Amino acid sequence: MKVEKLLEIIGASFYTGVPDSLLKPLCDYLMNTYGINKKHHIIAANEGNCASLAAGYHLATKKVPVVYMQNSGEGNIINPLASLLNDKVYAIPMVFIIGWRGEPGVHDEPQHIYQGEITVSLMENMGVKAFVIGNDTTDEEVRDAMNGFRESLRNGKQVAFIIRKGALKCEGKHIYQNDNTMRREDIIRHIVQFSGDDPIISTTGKASRELFEIREANGQSHKYDFLTVGSMGHTSSIALGVALNKPEKNVWCVDGDGSALMHMGAMAVIGANAPDNLIHIVINNGSHETVGGMPTVAVNTDFVAIAKACGYPNAVGVCTFDGLDKVLKAAKARNGLSFIEVKSALGARADLGRPTTSALDNKNSFMDYLNSL
Repeated sequence: MKVEKLLEIIGASFYTGVPDSLLKPLCDYLMNTYGINKKHHIIAANEGNCASLAAGYHLATKKVPVVYMQNSGEGNIINPLASLLNDKVYAIPMVFIIGWRGEPGVHDEPQHIYQGEITVSLMENMGVKAFVIGNDTTDEEVRDAMNGFRESLRNGKQVAFIIRKGALKCEGKHIYQNDNTMRREDIIRHIVQFSGDDPIISTTGKASRELFEIREANGQSHKYDFLTVGSMGHTSSIALGVALNKPEKNVWCVDGDGSALMHMGAMAVIGANAPDNLIHIVINNGSHETVGGMPTVAVNTDFVAIAKACGYPNAVGVCTFDGLDKVLKAAKARNGLSFIEVKSALGARADLGRPTTSALDNKNSFMDYLNSL
């Protein structure tokens, strides 16, 4: 179905969300139509942030907002759904548009399998009526579903359209780019060079895929790396847990700007604990690149200042490989918590593969390595 028709049927004028690859036609349409616009479209840090922002919009306008997300974001909206939006609390109506990764019977990556199994039931258990849109769903069926939703919305309830892979279409592609020159894969290659046999915890998406392929190309073991293939925003907290319990070894966290923004409170916890052996690197391309390239607010975010304010004693930013090598070498030799922001270009190899080992194998080999130290 065409995105324009879906949004016409819903009839909303405000959208907020976190991008998803299955919803790229929707994301492109919103960017082409509104861009980032305070009145009509805001890309938020996480899905709970979106739901709360949308709640504020409803309070101010009495209108029904739309929140879009990948189904992995359902976990982030459970708290506001139950304790803010629910009709037993403030009865704030909302339309969710949810990309269905890991749909049963459709091949997907391991982090999406269980989430896909519970996508529809989780919404229904939270009191959210859901309608699934697939490739063969007609405009009339969607219109009938929306007409059926309107009474629920009038009663302060929430509803959801769950989008199957390939169900949405948009003719206009949006081009995402920035002015940075260093490619993320090359940045990670430099990190691997300096980290040696230190453990690395890498964030979800293309960063972990690139780290895996760099190890393959180098003929190195994957035992040094924990690839956080899901749980966006939690990579630095995993790294903190490892660093606190393996103080004799440097621990490297390869993070992304979208991930760091999603649960930024983790940086305050890291700064408060200040493990001497943690090196936290945020590769900032100002984009949710893995799911299509929509921008994050990191373009206007001073991560170095945030790290310093959170208690990181050493925090720097770099935009060249000479600068990167200098700060990586210093962090490796230093006895103290380090933060490095690296400005990165958008883009990845068209032939970038995925890890050929299972998530469970990755965990077991990483744990075995940590416990051999």
